[in-house]
Amino acid sequence: MEITEIKIFPVHEDKLKAYVTIVIDNCFVVRDLKVINGNTGLFIAMPSKKRKDGAFKDIAHPLNKETRDMMEQKIMAAYNDEVKRGGGAHKNPDED
Repeated sequence: MEITEIKIFPVHEDKLKAYVTIVIDNCFVVRDLKVINGNTGLFIAMPSKKRKDGAFKDIAHPLNKETRDMMEQKIMAAYNDEVKRGGGAHKNPDED
């Protein structure tokens, strides 16, 4: 599996720093990953849905640590590049 495209949509909120869309192997898209500023620094949150009981459940996520680590490294590198370029705040790309 290879991440062939990463799109970063920065936002300027206290905890939420960006929405992320990735393309896997030029044929599968995953939207609504998030770059979150947590208690111990930035992390990547997988797309999730709020359940009736108020808990959030991941919709899509890696099945092993190696895949999660690879995804996080590539997404954080793309996010850092976007910040260095001065990427401004954008709305959630799914709000169109």
